[in-house]
Formats: sequence, structure tokens, C-alpha cells
Amino acid sequence: MGQLYKTAIFSPFLTDINGLWFMGQSLGEGSESLPVVTPTDTGWGNYAFKRGVRTWAQGDHSTDPEGRSKSDFTFVSLTAAANGGLGETIANGVADHLKAAFVRSTTAPARPAPPHFLVAYAGQGGRTIEELSIADESTDPRTPTVKQGGGGFYKTSLDDARRAAQQAKAQRQDFFIAALLWMQGEANGGPTGGIVPSRWKSEIPPPEGQHWYRDRLLAYRKQWSTDLIAITEQKGEIPMFTYQTLGPAADAQLMAADTDPFLYLVGPHYAVASALNSRTTLGRYGAAIHLSADGQRWLGEQFAKVIRRALAEREDWQPLRPRKAWIDASRTSVLVDFAVPRPPLVIDDEFLPLQQSALGKEFSTLCGFRVRNPAGAVPPMTAVEVESPTSVRIKLASPLSQGVGYTLSYGSPFAGVLGLISTIRPGPMSADQATTELLVKDIAATRLKLLVDEGAFYVMNTEPGAALAQATIRHTHEESGFTVLRFENRELRNSVPFAAGQTLSALRPFSYGNVRDSDSEPAIYPFADATYGNRAGRPYPLWNWCVLFNDLAIAEAP
Repeated sequence: MGQLYKTAIFSPFLTDINGLWFMGQSLGEGSESLPVVTPTDTGWGNYAFKRGVRTWAQGDHSTDPEGRSKSDFTFVSLTAAANGGLGETIANGVADHLKAAFVRSTTAPARPAPPHFLVAYAGQGGRTIEELSIADESTDPRTPTVKQGGGGFYKTSLDDARRAAQQAKAQRQDFFIAALLWMQGEANGGPTGGIVPSRWKSEIPPPEGQHWYRDRLLAYRKQWSTDLIAITEQKGEIPMFTYQTLGPAADAQLMAADTDPFLYLVGPHYAVASALNSRTTLGRYGAAIHLSADGQRWLGEQFAKVIRRALAEREDWQPLRPRKAWIDASRTSVLVDFAVPRPPLVIDDEFLPLQQSALGKEFSTLCGFRVRNPAGAVPPMTAVEVESPTSVRIKLASPLSQGVGYTLSYGSPFAGVLGLISTIRPGPMSADQATTELLVKDIAATRLKLLVDEGAFYVMNTEPGAALAQATIRHTHEESGFTVLRFENRELRNSVPFAAGQTLSALRPFSYGNVRDSDSEPAIYPFADATYGNRAGRPYPLWNWCVLFNDLAIAEAP
């Protein structure tokens, strides 16, 4: 069996059954994460309730969970199951990777012994933090019609804990909740970068809005921990782990993790595959904002890695994040120092395509970075290089002015210019869908390969003044010196057509960058869905990628 861990494991994982209780919105419930990649018993000996990982169900005692059938709460093997548009969650990734720490192998044992991990999720997609909290705002009559019919999420999570404790006692086993997992934030994002605290309240602009969300998340963890401990009778606080969501709540999550010693930010999720690659019911694809089934399981292993390091190994966990940035003496470079979980830093353009927005031979964004002055102007960059195991150097096309007050951001979806459209023609039918093909000459082979390896990607025209045309590319091939990019006509954004002679740029579904660490921890699962991309059979990489950030002040000196 493959060796995995060498570090000793300590409490809190000495209990027979360890609960992993998570709450959140669409990424938590596995929205459009289809088809599932963990449909059968994996052999690791982890559990779900017979009812499934998703324990809240609309119309089934949603607001009075104590009325749910007792027979739904026996322990069964943890697997992923589809339910309409819902599919794989992070459950098997996080529970099975944690279990691997105890058998010190990437191969499931023949006879699984304790500890076992029980995973339960009681949220719903599109919910705000107050709707998922003890406040239960989704039952308020002011809730918009489209969001009525919910409620009871928090009560369901507590009742799940009671059911687990009762079931464990009947089996003469101990049950404690080891960790809380939080997968929410997007629903509170406001249209202008602030936070919307409620569906009937005005947006709170930044930074006050982020402060509001930070404080609510801190209060949520404390309340949830206290209420669950009253049920399980365990001692101490229950720690919470979250990933960095997209949108305005991302900064607030990091602020909360810096404030509460029991709250950890695992890191961003932009490296995992999006549900743009999923196939849902009625022959449709998933939305870019969701995750593919492999993406869910992969993210679950990332959660597990950090949970183990923080709780079992007592590591003072920090995600890969900037600590400070400053202008070097020549003023032609910006140096950025990072907190790096596993040095050295890497500028990775072999797994993800190089992030770039070109300005001729220069760049407005590169490797995810953008420099701005207070007026919003962007000094062009020429290169980003690793300066030391924990720092990078951003090279600029010309010296920065004295005393201006520049800032640095990280994260952009642009993966570079592909080339000019030479010809546009109808493509072959894809199942029952009409397609269009764009013929482009001289596309950089490496860039295209990395986009195709991941799966579907976007292309858009970048002609000044032209109507924006954008489509999802799902097939490419070479033909007579041209690269053929094919999209289904139904995925042409707003039905705005491309035109011959336009310049095409590629975009990934998520804003991203190319900065990661050198974490060598092995995953226990490989990519399993071979119907898209070229990664099937390869293990998920568990590197730590830099968090997305905005408006980091660039100092005049170190």
C-alpha cells in the first residue's frame, strides 16, 4: 500500500464516529456537479445517513426536522448520489482523505476500522447567511416569492446532530463533531462590490459591508458550535473551515479567519474544474459558477488536508496569501512577499494556462496580477518571476512615479489572445444541437493544450467598439494549418455573432492566477470523468494556490 502520512495523529479524531457538519449554498449541495464520480462504496468506511448527505429536503419536514422518519437516519456507506440537478458534493473527498491519514495509505483498507467520518449537509443553493442561520430569514414574509418555501436549514443541522448521537449510542459508539465546513458567501455579494445583508435591505458598500459579513460569520460559527456542543456534550469549540468564495464576501472570509482562532480559510477554488463541463438533465451543461463532480471531490480533499494539518498536527495554518508589496529601488519592479504553506513558490503555467491580458508585448494583467494607480490607470507589466521561495518580482515596462499610492490585485479570467478569426462556418450537429466553427491560424499550441486539458473554455472577441461576442468552446482540432474552435449555437452569448477578422481571447470560467506553492501531499482520488478534458486517471494535485485579493497597498520601500 502507498505510504501517505508520517506525522502522528492526535485528537480530536480519537472518537469512533467523527461528524463533518457542513452548511452553505449551491457549491455545498453539489449543484450541477454531474454525473457523480463516487457512486459506489469506496471502502474507506465512512458514513452518510440513509437519507443521504443532503439532509434538508423541501417539503419533507423542512421547518420541523424532528418530524423526519427515524428510519432515514441509520448509517450507510458514504457515496455520492444524484437528485435532480444536484450531484457530487465534497463529502467523499473530505471524509475519505481524512480517513487515509489514519491508515497511512492511499488505498482503502480491506476492513475499515474506527475512526469513521459521518458527513451531513443541511443547506440549499442561493441562500444568504441569515437564511441559513438561526435567524432563518427565508421564512420571513418579505422573502421574494422565488425564494419562499425554504427555511429550517439551521434547525435541520442541529436535528441531524441529535439523530447521529442517538444512532451512535444505539451502536455503543461515541459521536462528536470534529469540524464545521462553510460553503457560502456568493448570495450576499452586492452588485457594486459591497454586501447585501438581506433580500430586502440595501447593499452595504465596502469596506463596511465586508466588516458586516465578517462579524456575521464569526457569530455564526460561535452559535453553531455552541448549539451543537449542547447536543454532543463534547468539550471545547468546534472549528470551522471555509474556501474562498468568488465575489465581495471573499475578503470578509479572510478577515474572519484572521480574527477567530477556530476559523480557517482553506484557500481558493479557482484551480478546480467548473460545472461548465457537467452534463445535467435535459441534455444541458452546468453553469460556470458551479463545480464539476471531479471539482467537488478534489476540493473536498483540499479541505481534508487543511483540517488534518490544523487539528491533528496543530499547524498554524494560513492559505497562500500576500503579506506585503513594495516598489524596488529602481522603481521598475514590484516585489511581493507571501505567506507560503509549503515553499517554494511556483509560477505555474504547465497546469493552468498563463493568465494574461496583452497590450502588444506588454500586459495589463499577468499571472493574475494587476497594478493600479488611484485613478485606475494600469502600468503595463513585462514579466512575473519568482524572486525567492516566498516572494515574486513583477517587472514593469517603465518606472513608477514617486508618492502616487499604487495598489495590487490578483485574479482575472483572461487566458490570453488566441489569434484572428480567418473563417466562420457551420459545424456538424452535436447530438441534436447545431454548431459553428471558428478557424484561427497560429494559436500557441501550449496555451490551447492547457485549456483543452481542463475542458470547456470561453472565447470572446476583443475588438474595440465591436459588440461583445462570446461562446463556450467544447471541441478543437487542427485542419490544413488552422485550429478549428467549435461551439454549440445555443451557447453563443446573447446571440451576438462573431465576425471574420476579429481577435479572439480565451477565458477560464473563474478568475485565477498562476501562483502556487510546492505542496506535495498526494490525493487519494484521480480525475474520473473522461468525457471532457484530458486529465482522467491523473491524481488531483493538492497544491495551495494564492488567494484572490484586491487593493493591496504597494509601499514605497520594504
